[in-house]
Amino acid sequence: MEIIRVIDLDVGYGRTAILRGLNFSVDEGRITVIIGESGSGKSTLLKTLIGLLPPLAGEVRLAGERIDFSSERHLTGLYRRIGVLYQNSALLNSLSLYENVALPVRIHFPEWPREEEAALVRTMLDRVGMGGNEAKYPFELSGGMRKRGALARAMVLQPDLIFCDEPSSGLDPITSAGLDDLLLELKKDHGVTFVAVTHELRSIARIADRVLVLRDGAIHYDGETADLDRSADPYVRRFFLRGGS
Repeated sequence: MEIIRVIDLDVGYGRTAILRGLNFSVDEGRITVIIGESGSGKSTLLKTLIGLLPPLAGEVRLAGERIDFSSERHLTGLYRRIGVLYQNSALLNSLSLYENVALPVRIHFPEWPREEEAALVRTMLDRVGMGGNEAKYPFELSGGMRKRGALARAMVLQPDLIFCDEPSSGLDPITSAGLDDLLLELKKDHGVTFVAVTHELRSIARIADRVLVLRDGAIHYDGETADLDRSADPYVRRFFLRGGS
């Protein structure tokens, strides 16, 4: 069953469209990866999918409901239903790890009892292998630990859909592989759907069920990761055999 449907979407800034006429869907319980060369519009598309950048044309539907970018109330409801793992983790240095993970709960559900909040935060930190680090501050954590902490925050409202912006960026290969394993575990054991923007070809090969390749303002390729090796498209073959960013 699809969780996202994109219809005739144009995205960009001002009156300038960077991507035009996009049509695709994202299925539940899978990992869909968006890739492309630098400047191809990956981050711009992600901003629209998470409600930060209104489209120039077309629409985005989440679980069958059209996202109303003009309604603050609607967007607030959207942010309760999705999680976002930002490229630089975006943990607040003035808050402990516990407070960072609890932040979405306190913003969207301030009436929640603190004991319920504590149980939820600790469950999410345990789930990403960060239990016992609640009192630490972001500057006391390694890059991989900050990513895991940020993932716990993205998960704390228990969304069915999590967006990831360059999840492996800045991580060493071993830490990056560990994060890949964690995403796969969350998909398998908890049914989480992921949409990730990345340029890490090793991660794509390990975690992606489906790949969207952006090129020249449009979707150049949309297919199963397992089919990439058999693709006759010269650009796709060149991108994956020699690398891209």
